[in-house]
Amino acid sequence: MAKPVSIEVWNPNGKYRVISTKSMPGTRWINLLVEQDCRVEICTQKKTILSVEDIVTLIGDRCDGVIGQLTEDWGETLFSALSRAGGKAFSNMAVGYNNVDVNAANKYGVAVGNTPGVLTETTAELAASLSVAAARRIVEADEFMRAGLYDGWLPHLFVGNLLKGQTVGVIGAGRIGSAYARMMVEGFKMNLIYYDLYQATRLEKFVTAYGAFLKANGEKPVTWKRAASMDEVLREADVISLHPILDKTTYHLVNKESLSRMKKEAILINCSRGPVIDEVALVEHLKENPMFRVGLDVFEDEPFMKPGLADLKNAIVVPHIASASKWTREGMATLAALNVLGKIKGYPIWSDPNRVEPFLNENAPPPAACPSIVNAKALGLPVSKL
Repeated sequence: MAKPVSIEVWNPNGKYRVISTKSMPGTRWINLLVEQDCRVEICTQKKTILSVEDIVTLIGDRCDGVIGQLTEDWGETLFSALSRAGGKAFSNMAVGYNNVDVNAANKYGVAVGNTPGVLTETTAELAASLSVAAARRIVEADEFMRAGLYDGWLPHLFVGNLLKGQTVGVIGAGRIGSAYARMMVEGFKMNLIYYDLYQATRLEKFVTAYGAFLKANGEKPVTWKRAASMDEVLREADVISLHPILDKTTYHLVNKESLSRMKKEAILINCSRGPVIDEVALVEHLKENPMFRVGLDVFEDEPFMKPGLADLKNAIVVPHIASASKWTREGMATLAALNVLGKIKGYPIWSDPNRVEPFLNENAPPPAACPSIVNAKALGLPVSKL
């Protein structure tokens, strides 16, 4: 017999049973479920990552929907268990769903939700923060100060890179990549070079307009360039931020060869997906090039780092906190809950998953729609006319 998993229960007599595999920020997501007659069970097990067996136990014999986390392995076993329990909805509290076997979900008729739209500015802000911290060696300097090693100003002490007038490179100029580019261009008057399969017209217009503003005020205008290849960005940019999706074509997009094409004092930022970088090759490159710096929020084998990375002074490493602003995390919880609730209630799918404001407005009830279901088309789910 499976070992019981500890839970916290809200609205114990609710008609629909919804499981959350983790406690999530805020209470609005709970209240929205409870108001629609859901019994909400939140796992309180003191484990960072629940096993498949733990989640099967949580699902039990009757479950209408589950809100889960990107660290969990949602495949055949879990979707089969959820289907047997009568469940038709699962939502990641994340925009990514690399942990989900969508084909298995389709097989069992389970809608898979995610939470795009709410992470854009927050993730871009962290990428910008890592860029500045790496350029000005802030983490190194902080550790130096706390260790009591500072005994007076010196001309060479923690000399870093000035960002103004340098070139920022963006690989993947979608919502997050474009938001990051705008922050770096406007905030630090950097020139932009980007690579994307699609032209980022709005971003180009923004940089052009800002360049015209600077010129009208007697300053050197910023410029933009759409690169013909990723290699062009690697060769020309002083700071490079990665914002691609993760698939077979972007796995180890940054490897030994691509790192060798970058400037010796370049800065590399990754707040997208860990496996887009060959971490072993990165460690070797950082060792061989002490003025090359990197800022990482994600890792190839999370929660682990490749050997040697943690020891390197020219690496800033943070624990997957790109979305960790209060507004964003509470919004993610709300959107994930509404994906599950919407499927339970038979609501259609919201027509634009990146336009999330109507769902996050606390002064009005959310639309009668699922915010974002990634396999809606495969399941033949209707789209909202709202």
